[in-house]
Amino acid sequence: QVRLVESGGGLVQAGGSLRLSCVLSGGIFSRYAMGWFRQPPGKEREFVSTRSWRGTDTYYADSVKGRFTISRDSTKNTVYLQMNSLKSEDTAVYYCASDYFGAGKPEAGAYEYWGQGTQVTVSS
Repeated sequence: QVRLVESGGGLVQAGGSLRLSCVLSGGIFSRYAMGWFRQPPGKEREFVSTRSWRGTDTYYADSVKGRFTISRDSTKNTVYLQMNSLKSEDTAVYYCASDYFGAGKPEAGAYEYWGQGTQVTVSS
């Protein structure tokens, strides 16, 4: 069974950077589209960034475009979300998700497997 585990969250000052990691186990990593979603306190879960299974397509929410970068290290079965120029509105629980042979859709419902989330808090 596929398992996703996020790490790298924490407290950071506005303008700072964090890199989140998500390790996939129990599946062939290269066959999965990977996505990052987040849920700010009191709000709905929202799309952040996704990568299609072949890596030919990557997508970013308008709110993070130019600041966040999704990438992967296939030798470690790990996807990353590099977050720069963080703002207070980036504060949320960040979730990693996977979709078998997925195209990197922005809809959370497209993803079969989810991690438990990692908290990112940007000081205000």
